[in-house]
Amino acid sequence: MNIAEVITRVILVGIGATVVMDVWLTMLKYMGVQTLNFAFIGRWAGHLFRGRFAHRSIGQAQAISGEVTWGWLTHYAVGIAFAGLLVAVHGTAWLQNPSILPAVAVGFSTVIIPLFVMQPAMGLGFAASRTPAPLKSCLRSMANHTVFGLGLYLSAVVIGWISR
Repeated sequence: MNIAEVITRVILVGIGATVVMDVWLTMLKYMGVQTLNFAFIGRWAGHLFRGRFAHRSIGQAQAISGEVTWGWLTHYAVGIAFAGLLVAVHGTAWLQNPSILPAVAVGFSTVIIPLFVMQPAMGLGFAASRTPAPLKSCLRSMANHTVFGLGLYLSAVVIGWISR
């Protein structure tokens, strides 16, 4: 597999896995479960570009023009980056012969980013410790990222099948 094909597959796997996660989040939302607010992700990302990393409360931070769009773009860019992490850790051969365990393991491990980087930076505390139900928030994040890992696997399988 040449470098262009690897990059293309990583991008497609990342997008596909993020779509799987979004379908999961949409199902949760329809069941009445509070899910991600992409406007807040976009607001945080927008402030990053302005040199501000941490906020007392991202909900009270100054709004950013186009923050919902920025949130979605950030969400998908991170999904692609995490797909790149999977390939960096397990090699390009994984793209040709995907297996579920590495994908789910990498997907699950990516929960470190929201729990220990994004949530604290948004004023929610480490592992959502400043939210009304920290354990519930952490478990939900773990489930979401496990679903993302499953999406990495399913996307790689589908892309491999289509490219044959």
